[in-house]
Amino acid sequence: MKNLKPRTVLFRRKRELRTNYRKRLSTLMGQKPRVVVRFTNQNIVAQLVMFQPTGDMVVVGVDSLKELKLLGWNYSAKNVPASYLTGLLFAKKVLAKGIKEGVLDTGFKQPLKGGKCFAFLKGVVDGGLVVPHDAEVVGVAVDRLQGKHIEQYVQQAQGKNKGQFTQYLKTNGAGKDIGKLFESVKQKIGVAVVKK
Repeated sequence: MKNLKPRTVLFRRKRELRTNYRKRLSTLMGQKPRVVVRFTNQNIVAQLVMFQPTGDMVVVGVDSLKELKLLGWNYSAKNVPASYLTGLLFAKKVLAKGIKEGVLDTGFKQPLKGGKCFAFLKGVVDGGLVVPHDAEVVGVAVDRLQGKHIEQYVQQAQGKNKGQFTQYLKTNGAGKDIGKLFESVKQKIGVAVVKK
């Protein structure tokens, strides 16, 4: 009979692809709070997480679907402009708690240059929170942050494929005023956090 080596069983959260323990350990070695961002089908969830021996503690949490709607944002809560606004709101809330720096934690998601993850990071940095990053890698154009690309898509789709942007067309602005609404919500974010 052969001497079989016992099978190594991975941690449950690693098997479920919920925690990358190598990445987590390297992040925790910096001894800074983690700026955790996760993208779902409907919204963006951002949390400031601090390590405790008894378990991670969430200090600040922001849900883009709920909180941006309260500020008047009636477009998608998971696109590039919403990512930036969520990052900005998150930074203001974190600074209100007296925390000034953190480290970005994207989990298993590999951020793409100019994508939603870096739009969120730009919002966090513009909000005043210090997060180590390379400005060249972020690479999000101002027009994309303001939603100009969405306005163009909606205008093109109105004549061709009406079903593609039905959610944008149902709103009052019909996708044409997303840039103005972006600036309006951006200004409200500073006021909304100060009031609390």
